[in-house]
Amino acid sequence: MNNDRQHRLLFPPSTQDRKQGLLSASVVLVMYGDYQCQESAEVYRLLKVIGRQLSISLGEDYLCFIFRHFPQIKIHSQALRAAEAAEAAAVQGQFWQIHDILFIHQQQLADGYLVEYANDLGLDISQFLQDMCKHLHLERINQDIESGTRSGVTATPALFINGIRYGVGLARRRHRWNMEQLIAAIVNTAN
Repeated sequence: MNNDRQHRLLFPPSTQDRKQGLLSASVVLVMYGDYQCQESAEVYRLLKVIGRQLSISLGEDYLCFIFRHFPQIKIHSQALRAAEAAEAAAVQGQFWQIHDILFIHQQQLADGYLVEYANDLGLDISQFLQDMCKHLHLERINQDIESGTRSGVTATPALFINGIRYGVGLARRRHRWNMEQLIAAIVNTAN
């Protein structure tokens, strides 16, 4: 039974999550990711394409995508600060915009770059810096980490499709994240 629990999302999606789409969608996909993790960026780009395809073929309300932070600070020294920057931007209504920027510029996540990205988005830099200096969003990030850990996440990316872990038991190989297989898993979950 404990093993089964590690294949399930123990913290259900909520209005507090960073989401694109409706929680009432046929499929709710939760991704635990790390902005410095190359595979997280690759999977996110893949999911964006899949989301567009499913939206065209099955309707805009078919898929809800949720991103939860899971910075692996032992191997990615700037991932936590990037997550804090994303949350500071979220307060100003720019989460998804900076989210994309952070994944595109994974090699440039030092504080100076984060401020530059915030400035490029037209954020209130004074507010952004204050949030970052005071670590105002650390608790939210830690809640995401804890929810992932309790759901059996140990590395990123980790995907849950309608609460069930995708890819458990597969060897960690890049070809594991195959577009056709992932679309099939999403569509089959909804049926």
